[in-house]
Amino acid sequence: MNKHQDILTNHPSTENRWILIIGVMLIGATLRVPLTSVGPLIPFIRDDLNINNMIAGFITTLPLLAFALFSPFAPKIANKVGMERTIGVSVLVLLIGMTVRSFTGINYLLIGTLLIGLAIAIGNVLIPAFLKINFPLKIGLMTGLYAVFMNVFGALGSGLSVPISSIEGIGWTDALFIWALLVLVAFAIWLPQLKIKRASIEVDVESEKRIKLWRSPIAWSVTIFMGGQSLAFYTAITWLPELLSALGYGASGAGWLVFLMQFSLIPTTFIVPMFAERMANQVSIAVGTAVIFMLSFLLLFINVKALAPIPVLLLGVASGSGFSLSMMFFSLRTRTGIESAELSGMAQSFGYLLAALGPVLVGLLYDIGNTRTYPLLFLICISIVIGIAGFFAGKEGKVTTNEAMEH
Repeated sequence: MNKHQDILTNHPSTENRWILIIGVMLIGATLRVPLTSVGPLIPFIRDDLNINNMIAGFITTLPLLAFALFSPFAPKIANKVGMERTIGVSVLVLLIGMTVRSFTGINYLLIGTLLIGLAIAIGNVLIPAFLKINFPLKIGLMTGLYAVFMNVFGALGSGLSVPISSIEGIGWTDALFIWALLVLVAFAIWLPQLKIKRASIEVDVESEKRIKLWRSPIAWSVTIFMGGQSLAFYTAITWLPELLSALGYGASGAGWLVFLMQFSLIPTTFIVPMFAERMANQVSIAVGTAVIFMLSFLLLFINVKALAPIPVLLLGVASGSGFSLSMMFFSLRTRTGIESAELSGMAQSFGYLLAALGPVLVGLLYDIGNTRTYPLLFLICISIVIGIAGFFAGKEGKVTTNEAMEH
């Protein structure tokens, strides 16, 4: 019987393994900060380039669309040239994109943003599979650390971009470009990995044909769970200031609460993968995540300003749990590295397409009702969808088996 095989050669020494771990963590640190650093600077970008709100909004939507369109191709590229090399090239493309984006002019801004989106799509998809292949006995720990680095620097990007841009002689272009230094360091640390093909994946043709994820109920459950939590997170990041303004918060106060939300997701981002790895199934975590999402949106109906930090903290807890559990599902619901990469590509493609649509739909609901009621009811419905998908995604099982495909 033909089977998928992950061919691991040239196992690294202890020193090189630490370099590998540091490289993965630094790459994780670069996968969200190029996006989160933009949002607070949108007013400055809009005024400086004299663009309208639609174009300004497109700056944040374009990377999500790139994720959705390009994610399915990342595993196929990795199979052709090797996972380490594909990740390394993506970091280089990210560096180029961030450099181009910092040039003055709307064309440079959009071209650079597109390159950033394409580069991050590769990292998003391949890193979970890379961890499964290289750290099979420490998937929970490594996934948690990776997610923590991603979200810590994502939060720093949101919180520091405006203060950096306010320094004399530094505008929004330099405030965006300064994060490219982090990408440069990550690329330098990753360079030794380009010389080896330790995580190359060898798949026989017959076995490859059996990876029909769109026929797998588990794959679709993971995909919908990933999509739902992505939509809830990115919609909250976009519209939470507006929701909080109805409670009497100004722009500055609302901004700090969004910052609080992003930091509050860090503990669950680290803890959830380690618990999930040890559990026979993850139904309780997945459904619990949905319940916390729902509770946070329900609490936002309460017109008491002093209570606002509570739903904000709950949103962070749910977002951290939902994101890290999604990353774990890519490993827990697959047997091999190639299956993990394929499931990651499928789930993130659909997930980020939903994430891109969420803020637009909520904006439309705001226009229709001129009230927070419709947006919050929509997000509560999304929480229910997350719970249903999480119930099935959390059950023990694998997305494909040779035996199942033969029947």
